[in-house]
Amino acid sequence: MEKIIGIIANELNIRESQVEKTVKLIDEGNTIPFIARYRKEVTGNLSDEILRDLNERLIYLRNLEKRKEEITKSIEEQGKMTEEIQKSIEKAITLAEVEDIYRPYKQKKKTRATIAKAKGLEPLSIIIYLQNEKENIYEIAMQYINSEKEVNTKEEAIQGALDIIAENISDEPRYRKQIKKLYFREGFIETKAVNEEEETNYEMYKEYKEKLNQIPSHRILAINRGEKEEALKVKINKPEEKIIESIEKDVIKGKTQFEQMLKDTILDSFKRLIEPSVDREIRNDLTEKAEEQAIKVFGKNAKQLLLGAPIKGKTVMGFDPAYRTGCKIAIIDETGKVLDIETVYPTAPQNDVEGAKQKLLKLIKKNKVDMIAIGNGTASRESEMFVADMIKEADREVNYAIVSEAGASVYSASKLAGEEYPDINVSIRGAISIARRLQDPLAELVKIDPKAIGVGQYQHDVNQKNLNESLTGVVEDAVNKVGVDVNIATPSLLSYVSGINSGIAKNIVKFRDENGKFKNRKELLKVPKLRKVSF
Repeated sequence: MEKIIGIIANELNIRESQVEKTVKLIDEGNTIPFIARYRKEVTGNLSDEILRDLNERLIYLRNLEKRKEEITKSIEEQGKMTEEIQKSIEKAITLAEVEDIYRPYKQKKKTRATIAKAKGLEPLSIIIYLQNEKENIYEIAMQYINSEKEVNTKEEAIQGALDIIAENISDEPRYRKQIKKLYFREGFIETKAVNEEEETNYEMYKEYKEKLNQIPSHRILAINRGEKEEALKVKINKPEEKIIESIEKDVIKGKTQFEQMLKDTILDSFKRLIEPSVDREIRNDLTEKAEEQAIKVFGKNAKQLLLGAPIKGKTVMGFDPAYRTGCKIAIIDETGKVLDIETVYPTAPQNDVEGAKQKLLKLIKKNKVDMIAIGNGTASRESEMFVADMIKEADREVNYAIVSEAGASVYSASKLAGEEYPDINVSIRGAISIARRLQDPLAELVKIDPKAIGVGQYQHDVNQKNLNESLTGVVEDAVNKVGVDVNIATPSLLSYVSGINSGIAKNIVKFRDENGKFKNRKELLKVPKLRKVSF
């Protein structure tokens, strides 16, 4: 554990004592927002961002240590552990490195090499690999002919031995490490259109090439999507000659009867075993890093949106623009309660501008509307022009704002929206959501699946588990930074408070509905299932 603490402290440029104390808090079951907000004196004022990075690295490094233990045990049980292997395992700093070390000792499925070993050809492979034998290798191979084991000719015996050598070369961790370095240093990712005549969303990548160590995250994700949609063919162009030469230099010991045989085997090992496997690993590495970056950007943008300043004490008209089906209207008071709903048709094809104007002016007067929140989707520009013109005729001062409606339709059809507004049509619920977003962005946006908020690229392409974990963390941080009013907060909002799960959140709201507002904090202890630890 000391080693892990040292690594994290060094990476994050903080003191080891800070890491040690934070790890203790995490291991005791405290959440990151709770530690960030209520344990500053213990962590030495670490921010929620640093605490999340610390937690991520802690999980990764603990998994790394666990995997090292498993691999060490497995190699020891096989009786193949050496001091050199032990040192390599200890020095490895990534899971990929550890897996490369373990590769030769893994239980393999049926391969050409395992079949050759079962035929008793391993001793012959050692003779060829050592390259010391002066006697003609084909004469030696005669001794390995065995019809029972299906080795019928000396050529078959040699081929089997070479298959074993090819797999050994492929499994050698030193070669794989060197090969990956060459890939990243000199390799390119290349893309071509599957159908050059057809126009797609991937015109830029019709014939495209970029260095592996320079390609930005968003392009990796775009290429992945193009490949998934079968619009692009993707390949990695690597310094093949250099790779093969570096292996030959290590394996071949001068001009012997084995030279050409081993050259052919090295080429076979690279083409058949190493290249497909390393190509896959490199693509996975690039994708993982790109997804990590995309999730970070997404989280940052989501946080800014969630922490948008609320507009308190105003009655708001939510205006969800549309064409044929009409613009949906919902008016909510300062507590978010729905006062009125309506559908008007000021846009094409009806173009009932006058009728819509009269209806809305009446609603503004009746409900004393202060603000209009216009969704930024389809027909937003036309709706904005209509609203700007209409409010000139209102009998009170009314302002308007354009509001992001990303995720409003997802929320409208959700189970939660059905519970909140069981008697209101799905299409009108979007207008309520738009109005409430202007009034209190945080309270409203926590109801929406974070990836539907629409503040990042490729959110549907990245690892969904990692995205959800990251965005749940972002929402928790935002909620715990601002705090919530326990007397008006919805269960959705309360469930993001440290120590409160969705069940307790519902119990708080139920208790509040039955007993009225909470007069002091201690009254929370009367809420079913809210025990002292949560309190």
